[in-house]
Amino acid sequence: MPFRRIQPEKLSLAVSRQIELLILRGILRPGERLPSERELAERLGVSRPSLRDAVAELQGKGLLTTRAGAGIYVADVLGGAFSSALVKLFASHDEAVFDYISFRRDMEGLAAERAARLASDTDLRVIQTVLDKMEAAHTKRNPADEARLDADFHLAIIEASHNIIMLHMMRSMYQLLREGVFYNRQIMFKQRTTRDMLLDQHRAINEGLQARDPDAARRAVEAHLNYVERALTDQQTADRNEDIARLRLDHEQTRRN
Repeated sequence: MPFRRIQPEKLSLAVSRQIELLILRGILRPGERLPSERELAERLGVSRPSLRDAVAELQGKGLLTTRAGAGIYVADVLGGAFSSALVKLFASHDEAVFDYISFRRDMEGLAAERAARLASDTDLRVIQTVLDKMEAAHTKRNPADEARLDADFHLAIIEASHNIIMLHMMRSMYQLLREGVFYNRQIMFKQRTTRDMLLDQHRAINEGLQARDPDAARRAVEAHLNYVERALTDQQTADRNEDIARLRLDHEQTRRN
């Protein structure tokens, strides 16, 4: 008969499995500090030796890391998504920027469609909360907070789509965006009118999601990223024209009368 005696599970295995799932589902994020050993053991209801065994196992798997005198952290599990050579190649070619936007348009359109269908009420509250923070940051002269919340808004939608593979893949892509590899988000906020239009676009995305309308949510995401693509193209054209104009000015100023 195909039956085996059930073995009691070690507490450390149950702990490591719980932490693994929190990392897999994107709840614990790369670089996030875990509570102190004492606090974490109390929250999990296990002894500190059992917790230490679990942490040691997860360290061996490359999921957790310790920093001397600082505690236990989720490892940079996204760090190996792209080689440093490929990242430098991305950063040096405009073609990669526009392919990145095209990729985002396809993936985030799908994520918004899924989120409108599959998100829980709590997921939608998270998205609304991030948008509310964007609204507050919009009034500030420095656009840095609004740019950061812009990325958080899109990631909240991807989280609400409940696809683990998409979540980790897009987090790695957004890390490159935050580092300015694909384009400097500050460029998108040079003009106040641009900031206003971008905020309106995020409101439209949110409206489609809150209404649980998959088509409206996807169309709003696609319209937003089409706008981003046009804005970056226009900025590149303006920069190129300015370079040419400066050459003409320099030449004119050095010509003999």
